[in-house]
Amino acid sequence: MVGTVRVPRAQAWFAGVALAAFALVTVAAGLAAWHKYRLLAGPMTPGPYVDNPLVAVDTYFRNLTGWRTGLLLVALLQFSIWLATMRDVADVLWRQGQRRHRAWLVFGWVIPVAQLFVPKMFVNDLWAAGQPESPRRRGHPLLTVWWLSVLVAANSYAFDDVSKDLKKAVTTDQARHALRQIIIGDGLYICAAVLSIIVLWQLVRRLERAASTAPAEVGATDRTAS
Repeated sequence: MVGTVRVPRAQAWFAGVALAAFALVTVAAGLAAWHKYRLLAGPMTPGPYVDNPLVAVDTYFRNLTGWRTGLLLVALLQFSIWLATMRDVADVLWRQGQRRHRAWLVFGWVIPVAQLFVPKMFVNDLWAAGQPESPRRRGHPLLTVWWLSVLVAANSYAFDDVSKDLKKAVTTDQARHALRQIIIGDGLYICAAVLSIIVLWQLVRRLERAASTAPAEVGATDRTAS
């Protein structure tokens, strides 16, 4: 008899679309930064303010940077909500394997030191919940690469606040140096977003497969809990 555990896909789509939108806007912001970087390498273009290509690309760059920041917050929120919905499924499939209280789904992203490993622990537990009972193994090379990409991207601006450096730049060389750092950071964010989408759908498929083969007692537990 097949269990009745259901894996909701709607939240996975919300999180995936938010991550994809963030990645696309980050690509656009990176291209604008690259264009500005190349313009700064040449002679300054004389002419009216409204017709200056450097002013135009700077406007696009600042607008895209604002959108990127907003979409990053939306993507983090949607990803956290998706983790919470997947935690509901994992609690039915393998309750004893979920090591952290669900409150850490929020606090784990913002508390110093904890943010380095707690979100990864949730994902590891979900991954294990999608496996057969024997053997269940937490972690996978894909998850390790994903989490390292997230940590590197998140800290790409932490060691050197390049946005402030760009605003304070008084020479072309200083501005170009800041733009190089921004372009590198954007590339890291894009990699992290793409890997997040891959991990998201891998987990959805694994948990769906585990739920579809859940034994009858799991389905009974699910109905009792609800």
